[in-house]
Amino acid sequence: MTSSAKPWDAALARKWLERRYEAARLDQAAADRRGYEARDDFDKAAAEEWVCRTLKSAECVDDQAALIIRIKELIGEDEYPATGVNDDMRFERHVRTYLRKLAKMAKTNEGFEKTLRHQ
Repeated sequence: MTSSAKPWDAALARKWLERRYEAARLDQAAADRRGYEARDDFDKAAAEEWVCRTLKSAECVDDQAALIIRIKELIGEDEYPATGVNDDMRFERHVRTYLRKLAKMAKTNEGFEKTLRHQ
């Protein structure tokens, strides 16, 4: 299932999800302070936070194949419950985009070592 020679590191994946969760919360606060023109940035950061919060403590992160299956299940959902977003459709589009990015990372087992706030 994986095209990478590196073994799956669940601790690294969890650390990456935790750091991205914290960065998304900071990005939301910054976008909120910028006001009306930063609505899309707020929704994008809210989507990243939702995905990371949903997956960071899930047991499926321990197994690469299980994580990929869970991400595909999430992509297939019709709605993503969230409060405080500016545009539900835009938020859901950003959630799906972020889930596809994460699915690609999980499948190739690359990118989890990049834990800096700005990527």
